[in-house]
Amino acid sequence: MSILHVIILSIVEGLTEFLPVSSTGHMIVTSSLLGLEKTDFLELFEICIQLGAILAVVVLYWKKFFDFARWRFYGKLLIALIPALVLGVIFAHKIKELLKMPAVVGVSFLVGGIVLLFIDNVFKNPVIDEEEGISYPKAFIIGIWQCLAMIPGVSRSAASIIGGMQQKLTRRAAAEFSFFLAVPTMCAATAKDLWDYHKAHGALASGEIKYLALGNVIAFVVAILAMKFFVDYLKKHGFKLFGYYRILAGIIVLLLVWKGILQ
Repeated sequence: MSILHVIILSIVEGLTEFLPVSSTGHMIVTSSLLGLEKTDFLELFEICIQLGAILAVVVLYWKKFFDFARWRFYGKLLIALIPALVLGVIFAHKIKELLKMPAVVGVSFLVGGIVLLFIDNVFKNPVIDEEEGISYPKAFIIGIWQCLAMIPGVSRSAASIIGGMQQKLTRRAAAEFSFFLAVPTMCAATAKDLWDYHKAHGALASGEIKYLALGNVIAFVVAILAMKFFVDYLKKHGFKLFGYYRILAGIIVLLLVWKGILQ
């Protein structure tokens, strides 16, 4: 793994983390196309730089995120996080195995794309346009939807936004709650992976720390730009463009797997 690989993967992560196209799926495909060996550090890197992208939420929404008078907001995030914590522990080994399978990513891209083509017509007449209207049970259900993203290629952003729309949130409100929920989710995932890596390999080497730091900074900057675009676009146009993109990407990935280019 080189500096160039770090830059490419981090840009891909920042661009795709908040779009409903699956950042994990894109990084799996990108690392395979770059010919990178699926080492423990590469797997750690792909998880940890998501934290850098997620921290863009804290910066762009810092007034809302650090309004400690709104304690119910933090309670909703914790409630929504519970399903991912429980299922993440139960299925940790299986998830690790799926992360090594580009074919799973291709199928997920394709199926998810078809879903996005029709999702705007499924959940109509939203009634909740602000986080204050989200109850604890609704937050928990959105958290269950988020768990679909444990399958590589199923976008965490898309799953949680669709979960919000299913709970009568507007597209904007669902997207923002998805962003907020990403912060504790990715903090927990990063902490777990760092701890697992430390147990298996000891302390990170100086070069590994440098790669992680650089990757997080790049992902953070790119994610800020992507978030601003996504919220504005989603409010005006919905999911169809992303659906078409996912279908095309899924077909290409499956063809590359069939030809043996993606292993």
